[in-house]
Amino acid sequence: MVLSRRTFTAAVGTAALGLSLDASARRVSGAPAGSAPTGPPPAPPTADGRPHTVGFDRYSLLVDGRRLVLWSGEMHPFRLPSPSLWLDVLQKMRAHGYNAVSVYVAWNYHSPAPGRYDFTGVRDLDLFLRQAAETGLYVILRPGPYINAEVDAGGFPGWLTATKGRARTSDPTYLGHVDEWLTAVDTIVARHLYTRGDGTVLLYQIENEYGSYVTEPAGVDYMSHLYSKVRADGIDVPLFHNDLGRNGYWAPGTFDTGGERGRWLYGFDGYPDPDQLPPDWGHFGIGGEKGGATASPDTPGFIPEFGGGWFDPWGGAEFDGAGYAGSARTRNAAYERRFHLTNLANGITLHNVYMTFGGTSWGWLPAPQVYTSYDYGAAFDEGRRPRPKVVPMHQLGHLVRYVPELAKLDRAEEIPAGDARLRVYHLTNPDTHAHVHIVRNDSTEPVTSTLPVAGTSLPVTVAASDARLLVADITLGRRKLAYSTAQPMVWLAAARQDVAVLTGPSGDPSVTAVECASEPTVTVQTGAAETSYADGVLRVSARIGGLTRVLVEGGGSTTPLLLLLADDETSVRLWPRETPSGPVLVYGPSLLRTAELRDGVLRLTGDTVDITDLEVWAPRGTREVVWNRRTLTISPLGSGSLLFEEPLAGVPEVALPALDGWRRRTENPESEPGFDDADWTVADRTSTFSTTPVPDGQPVLFADDYGFHYGDVWYRGAFTGAPGIESVSLAYSTGTQGLLMAWLDGVPLGTHRMPVPDKKTVRKGSWAATAAFDVPEKARASGARVLSVLVRRMQHDMDGKVLDTHKVARGLTAVAFTGASPAVTWRLRGEGAADPVRGPLNTGGLHGERSGWHLPGYGDEGWDAVALPRAEGRRQGVTWYRTGFRLTVDPGVDASIGLELTDDPERAYRVQIFLNGWNMGQYVNDVGPQHTFALPNGILRTRGANTLALAVLSDGTTESGPGEVRLTLLGSAAGGVPVTVVPSPGR
Repeated sequence: MVLSRRTFTAAVGTAALGLSLDASARRVSGAPAGSAPTGPPPAPPTADGRPHTVGFDRYSLLVDGRRLVLWSGEMHPFRLPSPSLWLDVLQKMRAHGYNAVSVYVAWNYHSPAPGRYDFTGVRDLDLFLRQAAETGLYVILRPGPYINAEVDAGGFPGWLTATKGRARTSDPTYLGHVDEWLTAVDTIVARHLYTRGDGTVLLYQIENEYGSYVTEPAGVDYMSHLYSKVRADGIDVPLFHNDLGRNGYWAPGTFDTGGERGRWLYGFDGYPDPDQLPPDWGHFGIGGEKGGATASPDTPGFIPEFGGGWFDPWGGAEFDGAGYAGSARTRNAAYERRFHLTNLANGITLHNVYMTFGGTSWGWLPAPQVYTSYDYGAAFDEGRRPRPKVVPMHQLGHLVRYVPELAKLDRAEEIPAGDARLRVYHLTNPDTHAHVHIVRNDSTEPVTSTLPVAGTSLPVTVAASDARLLVADITLGRRKLAYSTAQPMVWLAAARQDVAVLTGPSGDPSVTAVECASEPTVTVQTGAAETSYADGVLRVSARIGGLTRVLVEGGGSTTPLLLLLADDETSVRLWPRETPSGPVLVYGPSLLRTAELRDGVLRLTGDTVDITDLEVWAPRGTREVVWNRRTLTISPLGSGSLLFEEPLAGVPEVALPALDGWRRRTENPESEPGFDDADWTVADRTSTFSTTPVPDGQPVLFADDYGFHYGDVWYRGAFTGAPGIESVSLAYSTGTQGLLMAWLDGVPLGTHRMPVPDKKTVRKGSWAATAAFDVPEKARASGARVLSVLVRRMQHDMDGKVLDTHKVARGLTAVAFTGASPAVTWRLRGEGAADPVRGPLNTGGLHGERSGWHLPGYGDEGWDAVALPRAEGRRQGVTWYRTGFRLTVDPGVDASIGLELTDDPERAYRVQIFLNGWNMGQYVNDVGPQHTFALPNGILRTRGANTLALAVLSDGTTESGPGEVRLTLLGSAAGGVPVTVVPSPGR
């Protein structure tokens, strides 16, 4: 809703407009006698060049001696291959209340070969850490060496699969590789430590969900080695490990930390099912060694990964085919609020939400279980747009920043609600005596009841499977909040007054009581509210809806208090921001990215989607406001704010072109008997470091042993045919959804596919099978024969249980014939040298990839012109389609664009999608559930020419496509960040 200046003036009264702009706010410098002063919250972290201290006690982190509740969100730069957009996501996280970002650093993403490490371009870790500091976010760095994360081999590089040494143990060969990796990472990280003032890296993780060898020397020595190595590299912030569950693994004292005390944190991961009751797994939980945070009573409660969604497998079995929309629906706003508030009630003060932005597992990055999208059902979707579940994250993130009492809470006496269906947690701050009540409804119906708080009986309504937070005796600037059924979100001093934002569900009746030494003057500026004063307490009753403004003046304080009661939808349009000249509160736009106040000019940047007013509470002396480089005409209003005479424009329509002008060409010459494979690698090895055994009398056929780690791999077996050959059996291993195709002398023998996983088998990593094909009668005569085999690998297993499962073979594993036993000489070919810009995970071993058909500079003029949708015949093999298109998106618009593919689901084929040479993922038409693929700006030229190439692999059992292929708008906003084009070499 747009609130015009005329409407607002009528609501507050013309007399109120007498407050001049020069009467704007000054900083709070004190508090009334007898109150517990809290002062303004600490400024966001920056690379300020000054040393800082980072410590902790059993309650919270202590940064420069001040308590910090860490409210972090997980994002992975490697899942967004456009460095400009990293800044977009970081700014959105910061604006929505997060004070930290947690990031994995994937070894496989940065290391194409032993001893080679690439931190340039889309792998520029230094740039990402600079952006985090510029945005004002702490960083939790997690460089592995193992990360899991549903990525290929759990983050181990492909070349590590073919090395000796047991991974994730103290094996010296493995540790030699690990030390090299950590040296490369830590050289960069050491330049960004918050302790040195050079950046904002606050915490550092040394291993990931390491649940094996917890009492064995190979594990204990391994953890000790990692700790010592990281410290030797100059990383002096607190270190930690994330326990896979509430096991008590690697709590302080369980391994040697070189005599350091108070520098190791215990953390555990939590991914509760939406149907389960939120567990009491913090310091106030069930207790004992395996009680969660109670396993480490002297360190703060820490959840390095709490489920902000969940991943979905091929076939969509996790959410019954609904994809990540199903994840977002089952782990919605109520889920996040219910579980996070329970965590807070249990003394968890270090939270990291996995994922907050999931992104895309582009190229050959995904682990075998999952498809390309890693949207995760997170607060920000794959198109970088906020979901409704961002509401509680926004409210809670700002809450823990602006209410410092939450950093130190003890359990207080139990207080029962009037209705037994409500679970009540009562906590108190031992220093300020503030009270916090978290009321949880575990029933499937909304519950309205009463709660005895601060000597009164408060009405409280909690929605089904949801929770509420109520506070009492909280300091708000120069006044004290006696109690409120609305949840505090922000307190700041602006426009010569204290401004407090409290939130609640729309339509919810709220009661807010503020201590006043005498009866104050109260003005209800907008909205409907009733007020009364008795016994030193001003009581404000209002039904939450939109933005209700209540101005409290006098009552024993010379500083007015402006109460802003906001419903959920409104709360995410309120943006607090610290500046060196004082705090700012902005109301209206869909996003506030930055706020800079200098020489009386407030420069704001942000996004709008719909037409909206812009209202600002700013420090005294603010004389001019600029929005996205446009100076606005302002008028001061009675709430001490500045309202702009013209509303901000919404986002203009984004027009997307149709995709036409397609050209087509078939490939797989490797299947033909006359193909020249003389330069292919001979499969002549007899031993391997793989965990897959080599059949007696056969050579090693595993692709990794010959340096081919990603994507498709071709085999050609030459033999002299012998009469009597009846069939051939090809054993192979690929991971979920892999397949094998075979030809004999160019004649298709058929295709074998791995099964679609169900909910019982979705987490199974190793998928191996044997494909048996009859040999055609005419091919059974003696003579020279060539057996050609194409194997689509679906990447390496992860190694969560420390069984070297990442070394399970990929590709062919054994070959057997019936009716004869010819001697076969095998040659194989996979991907070429790693693309120096796009990296090792971009391409596999298809003929078109090796020939550059996916690249924008390839000349396809001689290809056949075709139109889509197209039903190909039942051809076994690969067909390529290419087209170009041009976009003309307004430079002031952030348009998130995807590629959508649809077809008859009975058609068995899959598509690799290349945009300007970048592998944006794999579509499997008859499996799904993914049909839309995000095309990140930067790789996508939103103002210029683009090349789209589709490599269609069909198994010959049905007609294949592609069917409908179109661009689709995932979301758009007026604003965004400047996007630098990502280099996309054409050759």
